[in-house]
Amino acid sequence: MKLGTLCRAAGIELPLDAEDLTVTSVETDSRKTIPGSLFICIRGLHTDSHQCIPDAIAKGASVILTEKGASFPPPGGDVLLLAAEDTRRASAFLYHAWYGFPGKDLKLIGVTGTNGKTSITHMLRHILESCYLPCGLIGTLGCESRGRPLESASGDALANMTTPDPQVLYRLLAQMEKDGVEYVVMEVSSHALALGKLAPLHFALSIFTNLTQDHLDFHKTMEAYADAKASLFAQSRCSVLCIDSPYAERMRRQGEGRVVTCSSASRNADYSAFPLSGSGREGVQYRLEAAHLSLRLFCPILGHFSITNSMQAAVAAMELGIRPTRVKEALASLPGIKGRMERVPLGVDADFTVLIDYAHTPDALENLLRTAREICGEGERIVLLFGCGGNRDAGKRPIMGRIACAYADFVILTSDNSRDENSEDILAQILSGMDLAQKRIVIPDRKQAIEYAILHAEKGDLILLAGKGHEEYEISRGERKRFSEREIVEAALLARRRRSDRRQDASYPEDRERHTASERKESDLKE
Repeated sequence: MKLGTLCRAAGIELPLDAEDLTVTSVETDSRKTIPGSLFICIRGLHTDSHQCIPDAIAKGASVILTEKGASFPPPGGDVLLLAAEDTRRASAFLYHAWYGFPGKDLKLIGVTGTNGKTSITHMLRHILESCYLPCGLIGTLGCESRGRPLESASGDALANMTTPDPQVLYRLLAQMEKDGVEYVVMEVSSHALALGKLAPLHFALSIFTNLTQDHLDFHKTMEAYADAKASLFAQSRCSVLCIDSPYAERMRRQGEGRVVTCSSASRNADYSAFPLSGSGREGVQYRLEAAHLSLRLFCPILGHFSITNSMQAAVAAMELGIRPTRVKEALASLPGIKGRMERVPLGVDADFTVLIDYAHTPDALENLLRTAREICGEGERIVLLFGCGGNRDAGKRPIMGRIACAYADFVILTSDNSRDENSEDILAQILSGMDLAQKRIVIPDRKQAIEYAILHAEKGDLILLAGKGHEEYEISRGERKRFSEREIVEAALLARRRRSDRRQDASYPEDRERHTASERKESDLKE
């Protein structure tokens, strides 16, 4: 591609005699440069790739884009130096151009907020596909084009990005366009907005879910966090805002196009949801009311927050032109969403329940526990297993400890992607917010903690494994290792059954001695 085409798209000045220079690739990783590459230098939180300029040139890079004011080693050699105010933002425009400006012909739908993004994107995608509209999906659970998984991993094995980096994002959009996708439903993170990853794009519709404390390690203040989220609505032709959040007005002020409001707690919205009796372990039922509409809806996902999430998906679909009756049918047939109130199959003989949920913020944890309390019968316990991520907002840790005390009957504190932090330090911060009278146990090893929960489950228990949700890995001390909570539950359940079988065998007189030894061993374990 001609350098002039790339630089015009990104607003980068270059000498006239360089307009027709051919660029063979655009790279942000010096190790991937080849002869003729344009290498983009980015100052990150921990590294500064300006220091990699000599390596990029050694591999053949012919154009280097630096950030104004940055210091770097003298490049040397026959190389063209260009500059931009913000190379990270410029990279979004460069990759957008490199992949043929894919966003211009796709109907983009962005979903942003602290909680609910994954659920809403999957609900809305399901509604659109039920109407035979070809869809793409970008988010926490992965990326798909018309149901086909797309490779979306970044070069960082420890990264878990809701919104991919530009070099991946625009490749994905180009592939979706090639596949004949019409709608792309994507989760939009505050990091992506603050860093300008989506700056070249315009959205047909965007959704705001809520805003509660999270990511303050990056944004520092809730105001900066809210401002990052609000910037999405300046790029959207239609904004669907949940006014149950006090930050909705800030989002409204940024909206450039039509603004539509919805609520599951107020009548002062364009669309309002009113819960109906009959909700519980099978899902939620509610009536969606608007000036032109009264629609009874059912969503098979547990919890009051499923009313809010499915309401926003339904409103968005109708604002996109989907008939209300089709929305109703699609929501009723919604499949489960991995790691969102996901029930682990335990078999017909199990007398307790295990749910896996991604709740990793104070608000999400409280919603999860409130839902658990709604569906628990009299005398049934809520057993909560959770931890907090390392190298992330530490201020939420004692808050989550207080929430656990308020709603759970028994708490198992454990690790959750401790990363570079000491897990015991994280647990101590959670404990600082907990009531000393709370029934709890601390088991730093998450595998052992899950095994403990299953082996000590009582009849009627609702065991909540919170924090990891869809994740199939554990990050600790710079390593990312495979970690499946579902597999651990299954193995622990098998061990529980074997122990039960041994106890039944021990009930016969000839096995009395073995029974006594087994009881003694279990007593030692408890101690």
